[in-house]
Amino acid sequence: MPAQDATAPGQNNVAKVKPFQIRGRFFTAVALRLGEVLPDDSFYEALDEQLRLTPQFFADAPVIIDLEQAAGMMQGEDVTRLVKNLRQRKLSAFGVQNADSDQAAAAEALGLIPITIGHEAPLRGERSKRRQTEELAKKAQSPANRIVTTPVRSGQTVIADQGDLVIVGPVASGAELIAAGNIHVYGRLRGRALAGVNGDDTARIFCQSLDAELLAITGLYRTSDNLEPELLQRSVQVFLQDESLCVEALE
Repeated sequence: MPAQDATAPGQNNVAKVKPFQIRGRFFTAVALRLGEVLPDDSFYEALDEQLRLTPQFFADAPVIIDLEQAAGMMQGEDVTRLVKNLRQRKLSAFGVQNADSDQAAAAEALGLIPITIGHEAPLRGERSKRRQTEELAKKAQSPANRIVTTPVRSGQTVIADQGDLVIVGPVASGAELIAAGNIHVYGRLRGRALAGVNGDDTARIFCQSLDAELLAITGLYRTSDNLEPELLQRSVQVFLQDESLCVEALE
């Protein structure tokens, strides 16, 4: 019996529901940059020690393997061995960066994808001029700060990708704050706070009550495991000084 048309006369109209949606998502990933030597026993011992010291930083974090400094040294089988060792340590390696053709082929066979970050093909003629004009206009605009006036729940990620992020309320454990500029939390900070994510080393983090799982500015970070007990539950500011992440109480 042939199928009936859902919109034929006399039939009730059937609501059409889209089978899927495509949306952009912003997330943080950990980049593991290999040095100029092949990973050996001492490499994995150092990695295990880092995982032991800062388990919260790596928990559920996607990992990108950066092979820029290992170009010409690591062969395909070395990449395979590295990925297997990372996965044995519950590190979610999902992509590879700056890989040569042999390394990329080995990574692809393991389900990793090539990642390209921060490089754009040059534009020519009028397109290039228009792009330069747009960039200058964008720089002249005020930063796009973001203010959130409701509590940030566990599992939420709040992003201010062009300016400061201001949270008026508490931030729960398991939540994540990400800002190109400063982060201000007028309440208890229990989740993760990452400021200066686009490279602004003058960015700072302020909160009324410190109980954070992780604090980071331009990639330098401290976790709850290495925060001084006397700073907890106090108003603090976090900033970079002499390439170190400093946490200071606000009197």
